[in-house]
This record gives sequence, structure tokens and C-alpha cells, in this order.
Amino acid sequence: MSYRTRLTAADRQEIAEGLARGIGYAEIARRLARPTSTVSREVLRNGGPNRYQPQRAQRATEQRARRHKRPAEPAATGGPDDIATREYLDRLSALITQTGLPRTAAKVMATLYADNAPGLTAADLAQRLQVSPATVSAAVVLLETQGLIRRERNASGRRDRYLIDDDAWVRATLASARQVHLLAEAAHQGIAVFGAATPAGSRLGTMSEFLTFVGHDMVASAERWRQLLGGNEPGGSTDS
Repeated sequence: MSYRTRLTAADRQEIAEGLARGIGYAEIARRLARPTSTVSREVLRNGGPNRYQPQRAQRATEQRARRHKRPAEPAATGGPDDIATREYLDRLSALITQTGLPRTAAKVMATLYADNAPGLTAADLAQRLQVSPATVSAAVVLLETQGLIRRERNASGRRDRYLIDDDAWVRATLASARQVHLLAEAAHQGIAVFGAATPAGSRLGTMSEFLTFVGHDMVASAERWRQLLGGNEPGGSTDS
């Protein structure tokens, strides 16, 4: 499917009508012939599913376009577009690094997000990042483990390619929630070791309660997001 590039005022009106009828982002995107991520970003940028207003969203888009509009410059290899791309990738990978990922893994993620190809091989990534294949291999293993990227065999069947889909951060959030749950369980077990009335037992008890609370919210948020992407069927929520 070939996608159009920009949302129009009519598209935004259709998004609003779909939200009002309880239609999920994926179905709205299909009707508009757009990526699901385009619809979800549009809604979340403009108030969320319960406060989205198409006219206000259209005005905000026009205002952003006026603010960022620059005089046209002659196109040239290595020109402004290439510079802007490099600057953006540097900024995005730096922010991803602040989440705790190593630098190369963050650069791999940023590169996969910004590339229009349907996934990149390890050789592609090594060439783009100017690093060794071994460095790329270590980075993709880490990202796969955390659910942030996925691997599939390319058309030739001889090499794997790596890609990011709309569910990447959902999988990563659920993986993090599992780790939080394990920490909460370990803290709870410490109460029996040290005694609930001791300072150590009290600290571990608070730790366990907090992490259990946070872990539950992480899972619930991920499931609500999946429900929004896939449609709002009655009884589909995992909230308790």
C-alpha cells in the first residue's frame, strides 16, 4: 500500500468521527490509507482520543508549518537535507541513550526509525554507522532482548534484517514490567529474611509495594495502547 504524506482537514474530520464511534487507530488509518503511527501521533499530539478536535488540530498544524518554513535553497548532494538528517539522528540517539541504552544500540534504533527501507541488515547498519559488524551484532542482540527491534529473513533468504514496528515500545514496556515484577518479588521475600518490624524489612516492604504498583500500571498502559491500535472491543481491557 502506498501512503499519502500529509493529513488534510477532511482526514482530521474523519479521525474525529472514528474516535467518536470508538474505532481503533489501526482501522481509522486503514480507511485513510495512512500508517497507524501517523494517526496515533496526530491524536496524541492534539489532546488525546477524548479531547481531539479536528479544527484545532488543523490550525495547530498550519501554525507549525508557518513557524518552520524556511526560504528555499538549491538542492545539492550533501546539502541542507543531509545535514538536517544527521543532526536529527544525533539528537534522537542521544535522547535514547539517556533511557539507559548503550550509545551504539541507541544509534541503531535511531537509524532504523529514520530509514524508509523495510528493515536493514547488519551490514547496512555497520556501513551507515561506520562501526564494525561485531559492534552492530552486540547492539542488535541487546535491542532484540528488550523487544525494541525484531529480526526477519530478507527476500533473498540469506541475511537477516532488523526493523522497528508500531509494537516495539509495547514489547519493551512489557519486558520492563517483568523485570520490575521480579524486583518486587525479591523485595517481598526480603521481608521474611530480615523481619517486617526491622528497618531493612520496612524498606524492602515499601520497595515491593511501589514496584508492584508501577509494574501493574506499566502492563495496563501497554494493553490500553494495544486496544487503541486494534480497536475498542467491549470487555477487551485488562484493567482491574
